[in-house]
Amino acid sequence: MGIQDVIRWLVPKDEHFFDILEKQATTAREGVAAFKDERDVAAAGVNMQAWEHKGDKLVHELEESLAKTFVTPIDREDIHLLSSALDDILDLANGAARACQLFGVTERTPAMQELLAILHQCTEVVDRAIPNLRKHAYAALVDSSRELRKLEKEGDRVYKAEVSRLFHDQTVDAKVLLREKAVLDDLENALDHCDGVASILANLAVKHA
Repeated sequence: MGIQDVIRWLVPKDEHFFDILEKQATTAREGVAAFKDERDVAAAGVNMQAWEHKGDKLVHELEESLAKTFVTPIDREDIHLLSSALDDILDLANGAARACQLFGVTERTPAMQELLAILHQCTEVVDRAIPNLRKHAYAALVDSSRELRKLEKEGDRVYKAEVSRLFHDQTVDAKVLLREKAVLDDLENALDHCDGVASILANLAVKHA
């Protein structure tokens, strides 16, 4: 047992960090769900900016708490990594919504909607997983990590198939290809960050089990 582990055992830990991380996970799930269900591109862009701002406030709250707290329930580096990864999911979903506006995507394609549906599934898994940190349910964290990786692989398959179609379909205009790929890229990157959350959860399970 290292000195930090001894300190954590002796000194009461601030559980407030779990509250913030759980709020971040819920905010990501609710924000992505709102994006998925809102078919009006302009409205989705405005709404996602609001969700991103909500997520940013939680990040700032967590960072301020980290600066003021001596003993954290888990390593502060892990708290920061997890918080950043959760925020990145929401940031990239907002990026996809903004790309739709900037590049004139007036209607989401079936592939975009499928990626959004997979991303929403990922955020549901994350939202269920984060409370298990507080409960020390490390086996459940590993299960969630595996589920996230499976979903990310499915999203990767959808992304690659659609990008391949756009490049090989001679009827697709170059402008259409570029603007649709911009949206697809942000959605795929958001899924990559869900995979990043999976890695963090798995590492935490190994570290604390």
